[in-house]
Amino acid sequence: MKEVEFNLLEEPWIRVLCPDCSVQEVSLTQALLQAHEYTDLAGELPTQDVAVLRLLLAVLHAVFGRVDVDGQPVKITNTSTAVRQWKSLWQLGKLPEKPIRNYLAKWHDRFWLFHPQRPFWQVPEAKIGTEYTSAKLNGELSESGNKLRLFPSYSGTGKTEMSYSQAARWLLYINGYDDTSSKPKKKGLPSPGAGWLGKLGLIQAVGKNLFETLLLNLALLQDGESAWGEEKPCWEQDFPHCNERTEISQPDNQAELLTLQSRRLLLHREENRVVGYTLLGGDFFDRTGAFCEQMTVWRASQEKKNAPIVFQPKRHDSTRQFWREFSTVFNASTSDHVPGIVRWIILLQHPNSRCLNRKAMVRFRIASVGYGDKDFFVTDTFSDEVSFHVALLDDLGQKWRNHITDEIHRCEKLATAVGRLASDLAKAAGSHADAKTDAVEQFYFQIDVPFRQWLYSIDPDWDGEQSNASRASWRNRAQRIARDLGRNLVEQSGPAAFIGRSIDGKEKNKQETQKLYYAAPKAYNVFLARVHEIYQEEGGA
Repeated sequence: MKEVEFNLLEEPWIRVLCPDCSVQEVSLTQALLQAHEYTDLAGELPTQDVAVLRLLLAVLHAVFGRVDVDGQPVKITNTSTAVRQWKSLWQLGKLPEKPIRNYLAKWHDRFWLFHPQRPFWQVPEAKIGTEYTSAKLNGELSESGNKLRLFPSYSGTGKTEMSYSQAARWLLYINGYDDTSSKPKKKGLPSPGAGWLGKLGLIQAVGKNLFETLLLNLALLQDGESAWGEEKPCWEQDFPHCNERTEISQPDNQAELLTLQSRRLLLHREENRVVGYTLLGGDFFDRTGAFCEQMTVWRASQEKKNAPIVFQPKRHDSTRQFWREFSTVFNASTSDHVPGIVRWIILLQHPNSRCLNRKAMVRFRIASVGYGDKDFFVTDTFSDEVSFHVALLDDLGQKWRNHITDEIHRCEKLATAVGRLASDLAKAAGSHADAKTDAVEQFYFQIDVPFRQWLYSIDPDWDGEQSNASRASWRNRAQRIARDLGRNLVEQSGPAAFIGRSIDGKEKNKQETQKLYYAAPKAYNVFLARVHEIYQEEGGA
């Protein structure tokens, strides 16, 4: 086998979705220069696409954080220069070839997947690390904690080896989303936890094609306000980090952050196939206040009553639809921190910037993995997205953002009412099943698509009459969904629930125990009253 092999700038390895819905593999150079011809990335998992997207963004930051579309030196120091640089790229409709080719030619030798001294995204020192087969490298095989897979994605040699192009994609993935199962080789080292991407509640903006997606996520300012430091992607380092589990300072530039080496890796190959790899812990830094990360949602925490509020990345909950997080992501109060990428989009559509049309639609996508037992293994991989008018994000859209937040809160109250009905019906029937959880899940399943459709339809420029009509229509639909589900639960509860039964319990605000009577007709009437109350509250009618 050749010592130097498979250059990522020339060999096809990035999976992209074409307009005709076909999937093809292209080189890193093609993915950038022909991004306007592709609909999206199309890797094996949405989380793998995130890892590849961040690599492409790192290249763009390394290039256009330094030169303009003509390859001339440029300094991005404030909002004006950042917007001017971004707008010049956006108006081209595709990425300029000359500056990108010039940059990649300069660093061509740092993109060999296999190299004796500088293998891409790897270090030779990792050969002493924990050994894994290629099955662990493949996120499609290792994403589930279940031991028996009735319908595996791979079989035969597909589970024991992979092509170089596959390995390149999963190499990025495992660096960002690795679990904590590997054991340190040296004693006394701190644990960095899961890979950096696995610690995030990752969010990205999505455009009509890959070019737009790249540009929308090319945040040339931190939180749409502050200039970045000098761009320092990992391949530009004279001496790559190779020490095990190294704590570093929070990166002050996007190229360094986007190419963070959370793990020290080294691929192993036999007969032109990757058969496994070795792994050590890599770089990590304090997550608290790490606002250099633009692609995550945040959670506020306060250690003591009068202590200052601090923020850390907030992982997504796979059981909650993304639109249910609307208030914390897009309509944050002073106790929240809006994701950097959202603030960047807000800047781009601001009237002073005039980069994005207020009538345009914008899509935000999340993609995450779920971990089990202190992040020791991956249990799930999931993604979701929402679409709405970009004008919802500006100052004039604040009123509508408040309306949307209010309606989401009412949906939560409706879900609670449905859950209580299911619980009361179970008591009436003498059942001990967890009916409440199932009923709440049914409610959110049924209201999911209608809510997304309503959110997509909202035009912040509507006049008062149109606005009121839209909100009234949505409320009627939400109540109808809840009532229909409630009626179905009653009909399915059976004869025993209609007869009902008395059980020992305590009424609200009373201390003494007494017999409480539960029956389907009574439970349903209480449920209907609760639904009515939700929409009779202030601003709800």
